[in-house]
Amino acid sequence: MKVAVLYGGVSGEREVSLTSGRGMIEALKERGHEVTAIDFHPERANELLTLDVDVVVSALHGKYGEDGRVQSLLEMAGIPYTGSGVLASALAMDKARAKIIFAAFGIRVARDVLIESPKSIDAKVREWGNEFPCVVKPAQEGSSNGLTIAFDEGMLRTGIEKAFACDSAVLVEQYIKGKELTVPVIGSFGQEEALPVIEIIPKNEFYDYESKYTEGGSIHVCPAEIPVELTEEVQQAAILAHRALGCSGYSRSDFLVSDMGEAYILETNTLPGMTPLSLFPDSARTVGISYGELLDRFIDLALKRETK
Repeated sequence: MKVAVLYGGVSGEREVSLTSGRGMIEALKERGHEVTAIDFHPERANELLTLDVDVVVSALHGKYGEDGRVQSLLEMAGIPYTGSGVLASALAMDKARAKIIFAAFGIRVARDVLIESPKSIDAKVREWGNEFPCVVKPAQEGSSNGLTIAFDEGMLRTGIEKAFACDSAVLVEQYIKGKELTVPVIGSFGQEEALPVIEIIPKNEFYDYESKYTEGGSIHVCPAEIPVELTEEVQQAAILAHRALGCSGYSRSDFLVSDMGEAYILETNTLPGMTPLSLFPDSARTVGISYGELLDRFIDLALKRETK
């Protein structure tokens, strides 16, 4: 097939996207596809409207890539593309509003306070109270960009300023100490299945940017060495989160499991990382799906969605 790979972009996750894209380009070429590589920039968005390809494979992450904007352009151009549609992409990218949907579907979420204007910081800090440590992060960024673990009000306020430098809204969230799990989901609507659960053990104290993207920065245990009941719980929650947001094709949901054994969903990624160190390919390999085969499955799901 004629395949365009979108990668790079302009978000804070550009470097991750470049690495994902290069891996995808190489694997797709090895599988016989004719590949056009596009380092996407919003100023050249018109390029997408005239693409002569069978399908677009997106390796974009973050704003102007994972938030529904590129997806809307491809919809207008009538070009099939991998991953979720406009609405699901936008909802999943907005962590605060995604959590409202998760909670409505009965998925356990951490307590949070959303700050949508710097003018409301004082009031929101009072609303948060004296619960420390807590997590401070941009409401629409990924890869732990702009994230702070705050241990007192001074660190909280500094973290809020740091997060506002990355985004127009900030989420203050309950800190949950425990296991980090992630669950890939793949399949067409109504037939989604969860792949093996991965436990992430970061070398640093927290699963930060360095832990995610530096070789040796974290250990991935797959399948996770956890009780069967917990495995089934988070796999079912990941499928439910995928459906609740209206995701298509594939996604990956991240969880924290407290010392009491309670699993909290953190977020659902509609275009999870596909670098050589990424979690989705790790899980797929455990059940015998190679990196190249996984990309072909993504393409097949994109084309099936178009022909429904």
